[in-house]
Amino acid sequence: MATQAMGTAAAPMIAPSRRALAGLVLAAGNFMVVLDLSIANVSVPHIAGDLGISMDQGAWIITSYAVAEAICVPLTGWIAQRFGAVRAFVLAMLGFGLFSAMCGLSISLTMLVVCRIGQGLCGAPLMPISQTLMLRVFPPEQRGMAMGIWAMTTLAGPAMGPIIGGTISDNLSWHWIFLINIPLAVLCAAAAWWLLRGVETPTRKLPIDGIGLILLVFWIGALQIMLDIGRDHDWFADPLIVALAIMAFLGFLVFVIWELTEEHPIVNLRIFANRSFSAGVFTLALSFGAYFAGIVIIPQWLQTSLGYTATLAGLTTAFAAMAAITTSQIAARMLTRADPRLMVSLAVGWLGLMTLLRVGWTTNADFWTLSLPQLLQGFGMSFFMIPLTVISLSTIKPQDMASATGLQSFVRTLALAVSTSLALSIWGNAQRTSHNALADTLQPDATMATLSAQGMSTEQARQVIASMVDQEATTLALNHTFLISAVVLFVAAGLIWLSPRPRPSGTPIEGAH
Repeated sequence: MATQAMGTAAAPMIAPSRRALAGLVLAAGNFMVVLDLSIANVSVPHIAGDLGISMDQGAWIITSYAVAEAICVPLTGWIAQRFGAVRAFVLAMLGFGLFSAMCGLSISLTMLVVCRIGQGLCGAPLMPISQTLMLRVFPPEQRGMAMGIWAMTTLAGPAMGPIIGGTISDNLSWHWIFLINIPLAVLCAAAAWWLLRGVETPTRKLPIDGIGLILLVFWIGALQIMLDIGRDHDWFADPLIVALAIMAFLGFLVFVIWELTEEHPIVNLRIFANRSFSAGVFTLALSFGAYFAGIVIIPQWLQTSLGYTATLAGLTTAFAAMAAITTSQIAARMLTRADPRLMVSLAVGWLGLMTLLRVGWTTNADFWTLSLPQLLQGFGMSFFMIPLTVISLSTIKPQDMASATGLQSFVRTLALAVSTSLALSIWGNAQRTSHNALADTLQPDATMATLSAQGMSTEQARQVIASMVDQEATTLALNHTFLISAVVLFVAAGLIWLSPRPRPSGTPIEGAH
């Protein structure tokens, strides 16, 4: 039975010492996969220079991984029931290590993007399976703590990615941001098999929704290509972008109709009928997407406009994770005393306020002016991620838990891919608008005269003016992007109240109806 295969109604017998180690291995596997969502962010300038590509093309390195994950995540339930959750985790981890090695050996953008897709396809099942195995292995009274640890790896991974990637790129080579995964993947796979093979889930042959999978790949692929190339094709002024938009919209409609009428859907959309799940997942998508937008654009702005090294740019971004780690257990304990909806609403509102602090950034801002919002934002991250997990899954039936965790990961990962493309597009469009506005208000003759009086030639003065305008336009565009992100976060802070109040968190998550 599928319920037996992935259900979590009773924790399998496993020694407490092995259980703790198993939890650490599962959390480490999830951390590594989520880390790779952002580890390449600060390395894009290094990769672009080495492979002879533009920064816009470098964005494909980020989005290809996220899109591949989003497409493959819905297959998690079928994979786990067909091969067993533990076996699926081990094989996916080994595959992740293999494609990481191929990414590190890539010599062209095409090879790197293809291998990143392979990384994403193998990494996708690791997130929901690690979460499901956590719920399966730990007894009810320890699941809040286990989910707190798992949620922190999900939060810390994207924030720690830039500093790890930056340090490696500056001191070794961008190739090593992928090659370091190899020993970790092998170690996690071996440890998981040693610790958990005795509690492998039963297997069952199930049909696979091939048409649903094709439709999923079709509409997500069309949407992501449209978002990635739209800014270079003047958006809907180009017939190609219009065609991609129509294909994505119609593909999505057909996909929804098919999945709602299919007996064995690849994505169980019926779970969205659960109000707690729907409110929690959509709040998570908006919040995580807006949060991740900053992780994508801040390191690039720091390196291209302010002259930061990749290491320093990564450190600025990583302060959020450092702060979040200090509050994770506090947030987990508060679940027994506070309404999770209030915790989420206040925490996401706090993230929005910290995003507003960035709206006033200038090119003269010092390190701590740039780092302080990251640090303060981190204190609120645990208080939205951990309660959101409880809200989303608290009323899911045991037989639907694997589908629910997979669907939650699918929506979150798709939100990251879409937010990456949207943030870069909004930033790029705002740069052009700001550049034109600055050019109109600038008095070039007076500025040229001032620079000439300082001993510069006419050509040198023009280059200085152009560089200054570009730098200021980029910063104004960054502030505009942050303003939009803050609005999204404030909307998400209100959206969570569409969820009914969860029952006391001491009740086993998977026991609810």
